[in-house]
Amino acid sequence: MRERSELGFATPYENVSGEVAIVGVGEADHTRASGRTSREIAVQAIRRALDDAGLEAKDVDGFMYTPYGAGLDAQAFREEFSIEHDLWVSTQGGGMVWAASGPYEAAQALRAGKARTIVNVFSVAWATQRGQMVGGPGESHAEDLFKQNLEIPFGWFPQPVYFATIARRHMHEYGTTEAQLGAIAVACRRHANATPAAVMREKKLSLEDYLASPKIADPFRKEDCCLISDGGGAYVMTTVERARDLAKPVVEVAGVGLGSSDTGVHWAQQADFTATPQKYAAPVAFEMAGLDRSDVDVLACYDPFTIVSLMQIEDMGFCPKGEGGRFVEGSALHFDGGVLPYNTHGGMLSHAYVLGIAHVVEVVRQLRGEAAAQVPDARVGIYGGYTGPQAATLILARKD
Repeated sequence: MRERSELGFATPYENVSGEVAIVGVGEADHTRASGRTSREIAVQAIRRALDDAGLEAKDVDGFMYTPYGAGLDAQAFREEFSIEHDLWVSTQGGGMVWAASGPYEAAQALRAGKARTIVNVFSVAWATQRGQMVGGPGESHAEDLFKQNLEIPFGWFPQPVYFATIARRHMHEYGTTEAQLGAIAVACRRHANATPAAVMREKKLSLEDYLASPKIADPFRKEDCCLISDGGGAYVMTTVERARDLAKPVVEVAGVGLGSSDTGVHWAQQADFTATPQKYAAPVAFEMAGLDRSDVDVLACYDPFTIVSLMQIEDMGFCPKGEGGRFVEGSALHFDGGVLPYNTHGGMLSHAYVLGIAHVVEVVRQLRGEAAAQVPDARVGIYGGYTGPQAATLILARKD
């Protein structure tokens, strides 16, 4: 039986804490339009993740991806890496929510002996495709019949307009201000400025700059909105026992949670308009990990818009609902001295829009002490994945 509330539910997960380790992480080059294909990007990310783990393609016997925007499916992986042995394959991987819940699926495969070393990958070439008006979230939303008939005719499209409405509602209900949203954008940009791989690494942003920027969909400015990028990432998983034999510090999966809304896929169908399913996912993950919010050293959340960051911070329990605006003010989210260092690589707002896979890479690097904007002695980190009707929480911990 799944645990239910009035508006959503948490998927009942078995305890997999301490069974899986992420032993290699890699990013493809994150850029604006590059002319590359998403397949080329995925291959680059996997090669770098395997190099990071000190492994070779022949060591991989498990492969995870998502069919949504798949840059590399299992057959293409075989072709690119000359894989001839049997592969355990799962489409419950990739980015977004599945970058967080994927390790749970991997744990089941590792338990059953179906695989020993598993790669999860996600990539996009959306910046390159943008000139042809294909790829990206806008295309998939525009093709949906619900949106075509009941949202687009009334101007509730594209995504900045859509989420600006949500931000305005949060302001109406809780008193959230534009400057508080700006604090999220500024923190992410500051972290991107310190991160060589970030698309926006050379573009500074102060709160004054943010407030002076013109609005594109009230209350949003362009700085409230994610980038459109070419890029991707990959991570390699195995058991914690095998991880101890590899070169990198052990980063284990401490907890995983998956939450879903009982209402429809799109936000217009959500009964709770200013909340995310993280309120169902996060408690499961924290209970599995045996940790509390005060134990968290770094947080990375799927951040298509500043308001989604703010709502997930609330819904994960880092502050009471409605107090997210006050919580994120000033330098609260900064890597060097903030209360809750957040998206320390810059997130999708300023690093690259690769749908969350780079967030997991960043958390692993933070826990190893390898990040560009390094949080001192980070030991527990979280990635919050999100799609709208679902959210997932992945808690990672460094084991000495």
